[in-house]
Amino acid sequence: MEKLDPDDPRPPYQQVANLLRAAILTRTFQPGEKLPSGPELAKRYGVARMTIQQAVRLLRDEGLIVSRQGSGVFVRERTERPVGLRPHLERAFEQSDVTVDFAGFSGETLHGAIAEPLDKIRAGRLRTSSIRVRLLVPDPTQPWTVPCRVDDLSDSPPFRARALRIMERHTQGIVDAVRELGELGLVDTAEAEVRFSPVVPMFKLYLINGVEAFFGYYPVQEHKVPLDGEPTPIWDLMGKDTILFHHSAESDPEAMASQFVQQSRMWFDSVWSSVAREPSHR
Repeated sequence: MEKLDPDDPRPPYQQVANLLRAAILTRTFQPGEKLPSGPELAKRYGVARMTIQQAVRLLRDEGLIVSRQGSGVFVRERTERPVGLRPHLERAFEQSDVTVDFAGFSGETLHGAIAEPLDKIRAGRLRTSSIRVRLLVPDPTQPWTVPCRVDDLSDSPPFRARALRIMERHTQGIVDAVRELGELGLVDTAEAEVRFSPVVPMFKLYLINGVEAFFGYYPVQEHKVPLDGEPTPIWDLMGKDTILFHHSAESDPEAMASQFVQQSRMWFDSVWSSVAREPSHR
């Protein structure tokens, strides 16, 4: 029997879910494999069957497993699938050293997703030793090819000025929240930095703790934006319509998911350390 940690403040169902999740992501349970039955899992972890049901429901909501009526619960066949970022990001903060790299348009989604784990650290409900966040966003002081005006595909300085305000609100909100944890002594090392990329990415990328990658394309859609007092049609990048796909590094470095995470890290580091620059106004 695998006993749960009695000193762990998390509810038993979350502890069981974490153990099962780790077994799935490390391929202890292979894609398509049937999980042990509820009674077997309850006996393995020394918990009630209701606890197992709650843990299974959590993993099902994350898209890691599927239930087949009359057959049982199975590990999902594909690991590259549409996912929500928030539960994975919150789980990443359970590690002692946390790294988050983001490349995209404004950082709005990350700002919302990272708020809860940072609040938990501030409230003393979560403890980690170090946090490092890097945010790579397009340079709004330079002309853009997309987003652009619908009528003649030209760059729109007023739109870029508006985008800069949105970027600053979300990226600076993340930077201030992370750095505050260090200033309060709640985290030993708390670093967060923003850099401008000379090109506008047509995708968003999140790298979590160096082993998970979340990737999705921005749809380009017409969007009427109030600029200089007039509703102006803009070909815009619609981040809220982006579907993220999750790739988790496996024990086999040659596996497709492992290669995707490795190449994503390589791409991000190369841009960050070469053509990206610090905002001049910071």
